[in-house]
Amino acid sequence: MNLRIFFDPVKSDITFDPGDASLFANNISIYREGFPSLTEVDVVIFGVAEDSGNPENRSGAKAADEVRKKLYSLRKGSNTVRIGDLGNLRCGVNLEESYLRLKEVCEILLQQKVFPIIIGGSHDMDYGQFLAYETTEKLISLLNIDATVDMNGSPENQSKHHIHKILVHEPNSIFHYSHLGYQSYLTDPETMGVLEKLYFEAYRIGQVRDDLEEMEPVIRHADMMTFDISAIRMQDAPGHKQTQPFGLTGEEACRICWYAGLSSKLTSAGFYEYNADEDHRGQTAFLLATMIWYLVEGFGHRQEDLNLKDPRYTKYTVNLASEPHQLIFYKHSLTEKWWMEVPFPDESKSKYARHSIVPCSYNDYLLAGTGELPSRWILTHAKLI
Repeated sequence: MNLRIFFDPVKSDITFDPGDASLFANNISIYREGFPSLTEVDVVIFGVAEDSGNPENRSGAKAADEVRKKLYSLRKGSNTVRIGDLGNLRCGVNLEESYLRLKEVCEILLQQKVFPIIIGGSHDMDYGQFLAYETTEKLISLLNIDATVDMNGSPENQSKHHIHKILVHEPNSIFHYSHLGYQSYLTDPETMGVLEKLYFEAYRIGQVRDDLEEMEPVIRHADMMTFDISAIRMQDAPGHKQTQPFGLTGEEACRICWYAGLSSKLTSAGFYEYNADEDHRGQTAFLLATMIWYLVEGFGHRQEDLNLKDPRYTKYTVNLASEPHQLIFYKHSLTEKWWMEVPFPDESKSKYARHSIVPCSYNDYLLAGTGELPSRWILTHAKLI
């Protein structure tokens, strides 16, 4: 299928110096006349103007273009990632059709092994991003960065209901859900109880900020990332009508994107809820552009897919007196990243096999050495048995 029929080209009034080879814009293939070839790109950027899912924060069609103006003016990174800008996805006649249109586009990109970076639109558009994984016939892990856990919204405000919609979707294709940066005073305790019963992970903003490095394995676990701008504090990202005085700093948001880009497991990322009309002096647009820059830069520094037979992986075994089995850990000698193996009790559940090797941290290994099971091991084991 020719994806060109779904997109409007990048506007000609988004300009940059074509003679400056160091600019980000001069190192990507931009849809203005010719549509980028999917066989010649590793990563694509495109805008999604559909914002009717959140009547309280209508961002308008210009959101992605405002981010482009800042992104194009940045300098190119140190890697050789082949990047394309597909322009802006045309909205469907209604919200459901927009979901399906985004699904179809992402589905094709995933099949072509092209990494999509989506600049949304209301946060519920991540439902279309999620639907694209159905044809992979794999259970996936989803990472959501948001100030709230959007499971209790009304039909009129789908952006406050989209996580519930994803988690109850049939056929079920979610193995694990991780939430970073929620703010307790904005979150219903019953919602957190539901996530706990499902053996999912959720980290308060304080936990994330206290030890962001410990969040790296959570990020590395994800197949799909969705990022709500409201997760970033008002001082750094005012471009959202419900932005809060507390949240991630701009630096922390960029670091999360760097970790995400590095992960060879992650195959798509969406940034949602940017409202250009609320953005003072383009501050949020610049931050979003920088976050995308770090995501792409991390992508360019990815290592090969996980292969525990590689001699660069060292195996560590920990005996626990309270458990009948050993805990097995692996460490990569170059990246110093850690993984742990979770016993796979039922051979008939082959679809869970890819989830039996779990990203972890050095602290998990140290904890096991004291005789205690790491929480990541417990959560994964509960879903595998």
